[in-house]
Amino acid sequence: MTAAMSVVRSVAIAAALAAALPAVAASIKPGLWEMTSKIPSADPAAMQAMAQAQQQMAALPPEQRRAIDEALAKQGVSLALAEGGGIKMKFCITPEQAANPTMPHGQPGDCSSTRTPIPGGLAVQFTCRNPASRGNGQVIFDGDSGFSMRMAVDSQVAGKAQHMTTESTGRWLARDCGSAQPVR
Repeated sequence: MTAAMSVVRSVAIAAALAAALPAVAASIKPGLWEMTSKIPSADPAAMQAMAQAQQQMAALPPEQRRAIDEALAKQGVSLALAEGGGIKMKFCITPEQAANPTMPHGQPGDCSSTRTPIPGGLAVQFTCRNPASRGNGQVIFDGDSGFSMRMAVDSQVAGKAQHMTTESTGRWLARDCGSAQPVR
């Protein structure tokens, strides 16, 4: 895996973990959600790697991109490149998940996480074994139809320790999830 794809994978794992977070809110809308994540404060090498990763993702042969999309779909997530850098994910929260605040299972990356309620949201910590990464941050909910998140993520990129901060915003799109599978 290239350094660029490793950066995208680390961001995708942090974002996928965050995608599961709305299900732990006290009251959110079930349905289709969208989350956009960016890396505003990574070192220049990480920013270059993210730009390269976006170019590589855009240039993937259709069968490789389909394999990535299918693997994410099994987790209830779809992934696209966001304008201005970063990634955009869509995911489905079922009425049962919205009503029963539990963390969905099946997180990518062999990850574990903890959540602690704070005023207006959650403090979050996660650790993943594949790829090795860990992070912490906060999710602040905007009523039942939005959230913002800031996470500090430590990982390995091309054998070097890498620290980056990801910022994400999430918004409810529709009650009907269409073909999106529930996040697991």
